[in-house]
Amino acid sequence: MANKRQYKATDFISAIPGTAGIIDTIAKKVGCDWHTAKKYIEGYQTIRDAYDDECERVADMAVTVIIKAIKEGDTATAKWYLTKKRKPEIGDAIDVTTAGHAITVNWDESENND
Repeated sequence: MANKRQYKATDFISAIPGTAGIIDTIAKKVGCDWHTAKKYIEGYQTIRDAYDDECERVADMAVTVIIKAIKEGDTATAKWYLTKKRKPEIGDAIDVTTAGHAITVNWDESENND
């Protein structure tokens, strides 16, 4: 049986920055397969924290682009942003209650097997 390489948490932690949280990219930087990288990310809190930080950095960059577009007067982006962030006031939500009572929906999978 071939020897399995033992990886250290630092192998993954140092590989994560700049990957945008893409596991395949992390795996390639470490020199392991996708499943190994996923296992280490899920199995070690320090690696998970580094992974989550990277994912949040990308989310922050996306929000920065949206805010920049709004500041530049992009009405479509502003409308989209408001429908996501201010749903109760501006979103397209529909009240699905009747006289204060919730509507119950029952789904029968057996009727959907045509």
